[in-house]
Amino acid sequence: MSDDSQSEARAFARDALSTVAVVVAVGAVLFAVSGVWPPMVAVESGSMQPTLERGDLVVVTAEVRYGGPAADDYGVVTANASEGYGRLGGPGDVVVYDTPSRDGSPIIHRAVFWVEDGENWYDRANSSYVDGSDSCAELLNCPAPHAGYVTRGDDNDYYDQARGIASPVRPDWVRAKGQFHVPYLGELRLEVQKLL
Repeated sequence: MSDDSQSEARAFARDALSTVAVVVAVGAVLFAVSGVWPPMVAVESGSMQPTLERGDLVVVTAEVRYGGPAADDYGVVTANASEGYGRLGGPGDVVVYDTPSRDGSPIIHRAVFWVEDGENWYDRANSSYVDGSDSCAELLNCPAPHAGYVTRGDDNDYYDQARGIASPVRPDWVRAKGQFHVPYLGELRLEVQKLL
């Protein structure tokens, strides 16, 4: 191998290693700031429009970080207790959650209010979002089968719990909460995901 070839190989290896080092350093900083991995999620549906569009990239943090003044013991501020605090265009926190009974991607919706185990939450609910039910007896997940958050996509005309998308969201199902978003930057991730 000539000296020029060896120099080119060393330069290529040095460039590759410095690129990997930069990517690892950026990942470490993002993890240190957010407390979760991955620190960003791509929005896969229109359920949070107009706040979040399909393909937006949402920067998320651990639920106990950067809470508002009305944060509960789990670090989440519900819309009904927000006291002027809000994230991503509305009152309260937007949470990323996954339920044991659901296959597929996690859900990113707004935490609206907290219910206790066995609570009849129909009377506290906004009647526009109870899916046509006239009482707790007609409503899915009412009384609450366990304590947790009642959630809703900003564009949905129903609570997730009213349609059976999830029972009240237990705090340990919450993987992160949204802080801010970058429009359309998650589209690339969604396209790559289609290919896999």
